[in-house]
Amino acid sequence: MEIDHLFRHQAGRIVARLSRTLGPPHVSLAEDAVQEAMLRAVQTWPYQGMPDNPAGWLFRVAHNLAIDAVRRDKTFGDKAEALAAELTRSAVTMPRDEIDVEEQLRDDELRMIFMCCHPELSREASVALSLKTIGAFSVGEIARAFLADEATIAQRIVRAKRQIRESQLTLQMPAANELDARLDAVLDVIYFMFNEGYSAHSGVDLIRHDLCLEALRLGRLVVSASIAKPRVHALVALMALQAARFPARVDAAGDLVLLEDQDRSSWDERLIAIGFHHFDRSISGEEVSEYHVQAAIAATHARATDAQSVDWPLILTLYDQLLSINPSPVVALNRAVAVSKTHGAAEALTAIESIERDPKLRHYHLLLAVRGHLLLQIGRADEAAGDFQAALSCACSEPERRFLARKLEACR
Repeated sequence: MEIDHLFRHQAGRIVARLSRTLGPPHVSLAEDAVQEAMLRAVQTWPYQGMPDNPAGWLFRVAHNLAIDAVRRDKTFGDKAEALAAELTRSAVTMPRDEIDVEEQLRDDELRMIFMCCHPELSREASVALSLKTIGAFSVGEIARAFLADEATIAQRIVRAKRQIRESQLTLQMPAANELDARLDAVLDVIYFMFNEGYSAHSGVDLIRHDLCLEALRLGRLVVSASIAKPRVHALVALMALQAARFPARVDAAGDLVLLEDQDRSSWDERLIAIGFHHFDRSISGEEVSEYHVQAAIAATHARATDAQSVDWPLILTLYDQLLSINPSPVVALNRAVAVSKTHGAAEALTAIESIERDPKLRHYHLLLAVRGHLLLQIGRADEAAGDFQAALSCACSEPERRFLARKLEACR
């Protein structure tokens, strides 16, 4: 098991467990203890070997570090020794069996997600804080997910933590009548996490499997609880159907393979089955959310036996519906691809004119890549080359960079 994957998988759980003992106002202390535990793992495991139960090792080391921090922190006052004793008890009673560790941490993690998504916090702050605390995202990763600058995201997280302290928010699960006020923010967190992994914004890999699988795990965690709503099933369906394509999204050299060129026989049939199971569950009521429509688009691709049999007119209709629910520039860009498949590249170029000047997409390489691809299709190679060159100057993963370089060479 890679250390990075282990950290992604366990960090939020251990932070949640520590925060339940320390209290939500001390989330930062819990985060610092977990990060220090991870640093010690990186420093010692390569030489001493990975322990039999890595998650349990991290849990105990993080607890010991938190105990030391509590005793040093004068703000705890008379409560310091009582908290240290409770942390010690929690670490000692934690089972050593990895399956039991999973069971004990699951409830704490769910509580932490819903606390971060408290209605007193803004939606943007809730999502940013959750990604930082539960997903172990860096501020830079969150900024890229939001198409925002790092300073803005850092301020959101600081304000959210301050508001938790001042409002004395708790880790108690909300009452049934309060769930809907938090559930959408929770789903935003999970989907942001999945998207960052599905098309990594930087690095040597196109896909960050650890993030995608962690998002899918969190989605299934929420959907297995009594709080599940049809839109939760829709999100799990969407993530499972998209994750099913992973084996075909890159070739043996690690290069990007477009959807239309993918070997569909290598798509993960187990994940497709999970996706359709949850998609069927999602349409049990009258609710139609953004996730329902996106899952329907993914299902349409999954049903097609090859690229030629994809029902693009249906997908365009679904994108029209999605745009009415979420009129974002990214949705409009994806819709333009469906327009090109249905009505041609020229009409698709017209469709993206309205979003070309959107400030959120100013450094978005996919807008430039799509426009360059459309221009190349209608023979405007010089203009296409300009877009591909501009896309190469934006942040993107190495496989995307190699793909853009090949497209630029094709223009010449």
